[in-house]
Amino acid sequence: MSTQMSSARRGIATEEMKQVAKEEGVSLDYIVRRVATGSIIIPKNNARKQKIVRAVGIGKGLKTKVNVNIGTSTLYQNLDEEVSKAKVAVKYGGDTIMDLSDGGDLDLIREKLLEAAPITFGTVPVYQAYAVGVAKKNPLDITEDDFLNAFEKHARDGVDYTTIHSGITRELAGRVLEVKRHAGIVSKGGTITAAWMLRHEKENPYLQHFDYMCEIARKYDVTFSLGDALRPGSILDSHDELQVAEMINVSRLAKRAHEKDVQVMIEGPGHVPLNEVAANVRLAKSLIGDVPYYVLGPLVTDIAAGYDHIASAIGAAVAAAEGVDLLCYLTPAEHLALPSAEEVKEGLIAYRIAAHAGDLVKIRERAIRWDAAMTEARRTLDWEKQISLSINPEEAERIHTRQGQHPGNNVPCTMCGSACVYIMLPQQRRQQQKNKVEEEEEKKGGAEAAAASFSP
Repeated sequence: MSTQMSSARRGIATEEMKQVAKEEGVSLDYIVRRVATGSIIIPKNNARKQKIVRAVGIGKGLKTKVNVNIGTSTLYQNLDEEVSKAKVAVKYGGDTIMDLSDGGDLDLIREKLLEAAPITFGTVPVYQAYAVGVAKKNPLDITEDDFLNAFEKHARDGVDYTTIHSGITRELAGRVLEVKRHAGIVSKGGTITAAWMLRHEKENPYLQHFDYMCEIARKYDVTFSLGDALRPGSILDSHDELQVAEMINVSRLAKRAHEKDVQVMIEGPGHVPLNEVAANVRLAKSLIGDVPYYVLGPLVTDIAAGYDHIASAIGAAVAAAEGVDLLCYLTPAEHLALPSAEEVKEGLIAYRIAAHAGDLVKIRERAIRWDAAMTEARRTLDWEKQISLSINPEEAERIHTRQGQHPGNNVPCTMCGSACVYIMLPQQRRQQQKNKVEEEEEKKGGAEAAAASFSP
């Protein structure tokens, strides 16, 4: 079956391309040309069972998108809670969602979450392979076939994109033991893969069999999200030799995937100090070209436990402004626990703000319309419109209508009351205009009286 990329290369505009062009406010020809070159991707598995799924475009010249991570762990599994989080992600504007479950009945969890979230859906197949090892009482007692079968299983189940840690080689896994990283490897998928290679003294199956995986991906039109197994887990490790070496590897793999009409995006860090965020995006783009770049955070400090959604949104805004295409959110629970549904909402909203802040730089003419509409609503004290234009109208309305607030429009809020700038200055302006009219009428009346006194 055709992929989005193969269709675009034949000049065929798919329904998904038409939808993206309409939502983004760009020409269909622009979308087709960019999908053909791989600088825009539209992850959409042709085997996905759900009939109504919002396809999303990710890449050059488009709005920055936000991904939401949910999923169980080996210590805690509650499917109802994860379904609730998926619904929150959809309700509050998530563009994509990833199921990172590694505990419980993974097939059932994935099935239910695919149903609950009719948006672009991603997974990490190596977690499924890991679960096979757990069932055997040793997580590393898995085979190359277990790695590959997990990927093919997710493709058949309708997953739109998968994180594949193909860039970490056996050689790099060995280097991990020699390079004195402060935080080690913080990618679960990367750790599983590295530990497996070291134990079995074999090459990474997701690298060794990459061309075979491309054939599976092409069959179902699954997009590769080439993972950063060696991303820094502390700002102290930012841009070390392991991170950069892996980035070089995945840039080469992206080209191999494109040769087979398979869509690709590339993942980035991670923990990066603020002064290196822009440099990271520029380095990545110099290696991968216009292939869509997908970053976690970046988290600009390591001390914000409980507030990592804020600390990372700072880095995310800078990254988006520099050209990052997809932001993976963090929640207040990052580094501490599985997030609650409320924490999923908080993280998502923080990242939607960061994404829009970046868009005001890279696609200003289109993005600024939202801000301009809000500015007009504020200037005219149109509270209904202000609330509807807010990133989270529910929260804006809750705060605005608290005790002491006068209802309706054209009234001040409780912050400034009668000292509201949009009341005082307009009143003064109207008074000045009134005074001016009265002065002109007085002058006119005096002139008429003078003229009358000289009449014969």
